[in-house]
Amino acid sequence: MRIIYHLGTCTTCQAILKTIPNLKSFTLREIKGDPITAEELDHMKKLVGSYGALFSRVALKYRALGLNTKKLTEKDYRKYMLQEYTFLKRPVMIVDEVILIGNAPKVRQAMVELASN
Repeated sequence: MRIIYHLGTCTTCQAILKTIPNLKSFTLREIKGDPITAEELDHMKKLVGSYGALFSRVALKYRALGLNTKKLTEKDYRKYMLQEYTFLKRPVMIVDEVILIGNAPKVRQAMVELASN
């Protein structure tokens, strides 16, 4: 499986996608127009170890909903990511059983290296 979950309107995601070699070998999933399913999210969690690692705390709705003042559980993270696409940290690249999440410089470099294989 070679898939990248991204947000089409996110300029950071767009910039990262431009750097990915062999991009045509990936299935690109635009998560606003084609939201992730519970099964996909559960698979991501299995690969990374927790829903919290997939959850974006910089999403505008994180503060707007007052989530920054609450102690969220794994169940909460899952619920919010399934309800609102913006809570999935992005982009998410999955190649076989390897998952890379987010846009930190080290993650971006790892995505380029992984896509090159």
